[in-house]
Amino acid sequence: MKPFRKCRWLVLFTVMIVQPDCVRAALQIATFKVDITPPPGSPLCDALVPSSTGVNDPLSARGIVLVSPHERPIVLVALDWVGVGNEGHEVFRQSLAEACHTPIDRVCVHALHQHDAPGCDYLAERIATEAGLPNQLFPVKFSREAIARISRAAAEAMGHLQLVTHIGYGKGIVKKVASNRRILGADGKVEGVRFTATKDPKLQAAPEGTIDPYVRAISFWNDKNLLTVLTYYATHPQSYYHTRLCSADFVGMARDQAEAAEHASLHIHFNGAGGNIGSGKYNDGSHERRPILASRLAEGMKRAFDATEKLDASNLELDWATREVSLPVAEWFDETSELALLNDKSAKTLPRLRAARHIAWARRAKSGAKITLARLRLGSIDILHMPGELFVEYQLAAQAFQPKRFVCMAAYGDYGPGYIGTAIAYSQGGYETGDSHASRVSSRVEPVLLNAIQELLTTPEDSR
Repeated sequence: MKPFRKCRWLVLFTVMIVQPDCVRAALQIATFKVDITPPPGSPLCDALVPSSTGVNDPLSARGIVLVSPHERPIVLVALDWVGVGNEGHEVFRQSLAEACHTPIDRVCVHALHQHDAPGCDYLAERIATEAGLPNQLFPVKFSREAIARISRAAAEAMGHLQLVTHIGYGKGIVKKVASNRRILGADGKVEGVRFTATKDPKLQAAPEGTIDPYVRAISFWNDKNLLTVLTYYATHPQSYYHTRLCSADFVGMARDQAEAAEHASLHIHFNGAGGNIGSGKYNDGSHERRPILASRLAEGMKRAFDATEKLDASNLELDWATREVSLPVAEWFDETSELALLNDKSAKTLPRLRAARHIAWARRAKSGAKITLARLRLGSIDILHMPGELFVEYQLAAQAFQPKRFVCMAAYGDYGPGYIGTAIAYSQGGYETGDSHASRVSSRVEPVLLNAIQELLTTPEDSR
């Protein structure tokens, strides 16, 4: 028996030495998809729709888990919801982190911001409940069930990891979809807001303005087998909305069309920095416009996929980096007046619920809680994960920081801050950064985010 025992341990010792060399080159991916359509009677769009009546088309959560040797898993998720903020965002990420055995700072959750869809913010819900307004911001019980289902799906997916041999990237122009919402007058102030559905011919005739016209695609391959595609495009995703019927809207339709054309097992779309971007120049809100906008975006996705260049994943640098930032609370915020509105039972429900959301963000920010910005680096590809309804200028600035790299941005992460404008935007007025109080941060936010973006995008070569 002794010679056999020696031989057996020799084999095991050899495997222990050889195996890491084999695994070191192995990047693996798992994908998952979960239906997250709420039941009838659910509040949608942060209570702008008090109660849904049914479903136009289903809502989904789609995600990937990336596993690399000697690294904890990275989890990226896109939701067909209007937004997930504050404690909602934390609970989502923590649940996924526990399910995938990874730290919370390696989990990113983003919404696509469709308006016929629910949100999630447990801190705002708790504040509203204390004022006698429970279960009116979003479907609380269902949201917890959805988080549990998504987390289970992610954990189960890790039992079916697939080897990534190549990573592809490409971009394609999108024609006649995006336009800037903020129309400036001769004095440099916003004289008109071209919302997502615009019937005013003067606003429609105005130029597209500052946009990012490209959709960017990243694909994961096992030899010639396409595993999944991620796309990134900056715009508000609405065509017509507040119908009381849940819908993934035209971005969902485009995503499905692209998935079918690519023969991918799963196509995941992320909304870029589209806070001040919408389809208003090309959309009058009629039902006929939805499939037209969807086809135009799908054509752009096809252009991006057809332009794919592939990188060998076996020797690819994979790096994950984060920055914790404190975002300044808006100067207009006054908790005393917001609490007075919240507790005013004679006031309309929607402004009271909005006050609960304002209070939730401000209390969290003033408590010292920070927001995590993240960057995934795959060779010459950088993907930034950002909070709020971010203005497109941040996306364009990120690309300008590294013009030789392929830079993508997913915004609508933590939804708590609301709109995040540029410094100058706060002096220009308009819906996003004016008296509507849609932005819960101040103009001092710009250097905070730009400095963090630049740090995240800096390469070792830049530091030499």
